[in-house]
Formats: sequence, C-alpha cells, structure tokens
Amino acid sequence: MSKFTHFDGNGSAIMVDVSAKADTVREAVACGRIHMSPECYEKVKAGAMSKGDVLGVARIAGIMGAKKTSELIPLCHIVKLTGVTIDFELLDDSCEIEARCTARTVDKTGVEMEALTGVQIALLTIYDMCKAVDRGMQMNGVRLLEKSGGKSGVYKAPV
Repeated sequence: MSKFTHFDGNGSAIMVDVSAKADTVREAVACGRIHMSPECYEKVKAGAMSKGDVLGVARIAGIMGAKKTSELIPLCHIVKLTGVTIDFELLDDSCEIEARCTARTVDKTGVEMEALTGVQIALLTIYDMCKAVDRGMQMNGVRLLEKSGGKSGVYKAPV
C-alpha cells in the first residue's frame, strides 16, 4: 500500500475513501492579501471603483468559490458546507486588503481546501474589478491559519 493517500499501490491517482469516517464538526480559517497602488486602494476604500462594490462582489465570489472547490481541485471531496464567511481588513499602512475565509461543515473530511479556495477567489475578484486602475497588484501570503475537527485535531499556524 502507498503511503501517499491519493495514490493506490500501483501509483494511480485515487480519491480517498472516507466512507468509514464519522461525521464531525470541522472548521478551517484561511487568509491572504492583495497589495495595490495607493490610488487603487483609496478608490476601493471609498467605494469609488467604476465596476461597483469591490468587496461586496469579492465576498460573494469567495463564498461561491468555496462551494465549488471539489470542481476545481482534483480528487477533492464534495463537502456539505454548513457555513462560509469572507471578511476583509483594509491595511492603510501597506495599501493591502486582507481576505479571511472561514468554512464550516459537519462531515467526514475537512474544509481546509474550501477556506483556501474562498480566499484566493475573493482576491482574484478584487484584482479583476480593479485591474483598470492597477495591473501591478500582487496577491500573497495565502495560507491556512487554523483548522479543527477530525482525527488530526486542531492546527494553528505559527504566528
């Protein structure tokens, strides 16, 4: 048997069988940032971007992205999400917007991938809505902050 869970003994890709696992409450939180020019940042902050409410649209996109994770990531299980939130923090000193996604479920497998996908889709949406003002925006630091539930228990990223 392979020690890699997504490959069988012959090296072929497989979807991990989680049917024997118990449903447990699971939660994951991920974050990431987008850096932009001061002009672009001020337009987003003031709600003056010509395409509309950048953060409102990015919030919806991030939630939708989390819900579509199994369609985007090969071998990822379809998870019955019970809740997804996307929150933003505007960082004036660095002209960055931090996106944070929290995903929750009661299921057999975790929601880390859903939280990470939600963050990245929210950031990509900000880029798309702001690219007319600043094509040099940079997305960075996308990472898992914490997760709970399941056999592996709690994870908290080092500070």
